[in-house]
Amino acid sequence: MNLEGFAVIDKPTGLTSYSLLGKISRKLGPRVKAGHAGTLDSFASGVLVCLFGRYTRMSDFFMATTKSYEALMVFGSETATLDPEGHEIARAPVPTLYDLQSALPSFLGGIMQVPPVYSALHVGGERAYERVRKGQEVVLPPRSVTIHRLELKSFEDGKALVSVDCSKGTYIRSLARDIALECGSRGHLLALRRTASGPFHLAGAVGLEEFDATRIRSMDPEVATGLGLECRTLEGTEAVAFSNGLPMGRMPSFAAAPDSTSVAVFDTAGEFLGIASPKPAPSIAWRYAFVLERPH
Repeated sequence: MNLEGFAVIDKPTGLTSYSLLGKISRKLGPRVKAGHAGTLDSFASGVLVCLFGRYTRMSDFFMATTKSYEALMVFGSETATLDPEGHEIARAPVPTLYDLQSALPSFLGGIMQVPPVYSALHVGGERAYERVRKGQEVVLPPRSVTIHRLELKSFEDGKALVSVDCSKGTYIRSLARDIALECGSRGHLLALRRTASGPFHLAGAVGLEEFDATRIRSMDPEVATGLGLECRTLEGTEAVAFSNGLPMGRMPSFAAAPDSTSVAVFDTAGEFLGIASPKPAPSIAWRYAFVLERPH
């Protein structure tokens, strides 16, 4: 089966993203290539964008968007994994509502964040969590992330429900840990639900049981814009030239020097052809980031 496109799945708790992808792939057949754009931990649920066929090569564009979460934090206890599945490693007093409200503003905007040691980040060619499970010490460097919005929805019995909009690469488990430390406490996540990934929201997601091949979508201008891409329509010979991978400098539509934004390319019928991106500096030319259609 030659399926290409993407689907927005509402991942349930209790499944890793990899396991969910396996169940989806079995519904589509053994020859369908599948991937996902942004891992959700086993205890977490919500929006998971799955990619099929050649769309798997566009994962960077689907992952580079803002993510939104509803996170339930518990104070007074920190676990090794910073989630409900790990063993307790530290305890501290539960903060007051005033302490929590005073701490949250310091996490808005650009911050440096240390990822959890129980993460899939590579350290010396091996995933961090694999090293930790072998008893090896893992020290991960802080990374720059951005918290666009951080709203306290409720705080009761040492548990806080917060709503977060953040950049790619943000670990909400680390955010819970750091907020608790800023309050003079310790903390971890009890539950996490991704409510949006870029232009994709829970309202448009489908459950695993309801998923089938008819739920697979193609790139269109609305989706491309939601992913932060500009849209460009090519006519006639230019569309054929783009699909065949001919030098972009020969195409009038790409004669001008690019800015910093990648472009989703469509033909006059609205069919998605691919993505063009600026070449790395100091070049001032375009390059093919991805080409989908190649007419026979």
